[in-house]
Amino acid sequence: MTTLTAPATIADTAFARLEKEGRMLNPVLKAPTPTEGRFGFRGELALRFAPKLADEARPPELTLDQVIAIATAGDPKLPFLAGYLLNFAHLKDVAEVLGDTLSAGGKYFLFCNNIDLSKKYQVPFQGAMFYVLPIDESTVYNELLELLYLEKGDLKKLDTAGKTDKVADAALKFDITFDTITYDEGLALMGPVRNPNENRPV
Repeated sequence: MTTLTAPATIADTAFARLEKEGRMLNPVLKAPTPTEGRFGFRGELALRFAPKLADEARPPELTLDQVIAIATAGDPKLPFLAGYLLNFAHLKDVAEVLGDTLSAGGKYFLFCNNIDLSKKYQVPFQGAMFYVLPIDESTVYNELLELLYLEKGDLKKLDTAGKTDKVADAALKFDITFDTITYDEGLALMGPVRNPNENRPV
C-alpha cells in the first residue's frame, strides 16, 4: 500500500515570510506543483509598499512583475525565481526583499527593460548571483523558454503548475556564464527608464 504524502503548503516553504508580509500579489499560480514537495508561484512580488491611508489598501509603489518562482517544502531558500523589472536599479530592492531566502546556488533571472538588448550579465549581490537579461516587447515566460531551449509546443498541454515545473527544472540546470559586473557598474551602464504608459491607448 502506497502512502500519499500531503502536497507542499506555502507555510512549509521559503515563500512563507513573503506571503505573511502580503507581498505575493495577483497570483496566476500559488499552489503545489506536480513535483512532490514543490510549491509554485506566478504573479507579482511587492517590493515597496505605499504608505497606508486609514484603512485604504493601496497598490504597492514598486513590484517585480511576471514572477515565476518555486520553493521546496522544508527548504528556507528559493531555488529559482524570475521576474521583470522596468529599471535595473531595482535589483537592490529585489535582493533586499528576498533577503534570507536567497542562496549562493539559486538561479535568479531578472529581465530588465533598461539594459542593452545585446548584453547579458551576471551580477553578484547579497551572496546570490543574479542573471540580468534584456527584455523588450516579450514576456518573462517566453524569454525563459528561449533562454532554456524549451519548446512552447511541448508545454502546451500542461496546466500552469506543470509549465512552471518544466521551466523551473530547466532553470535549475542552467549553467551558461555571462560577463560578471557589479551592481554599481550596472547602474553606470543602464539606459533611461522607459515610461510604461507611453504609446498605450488611453
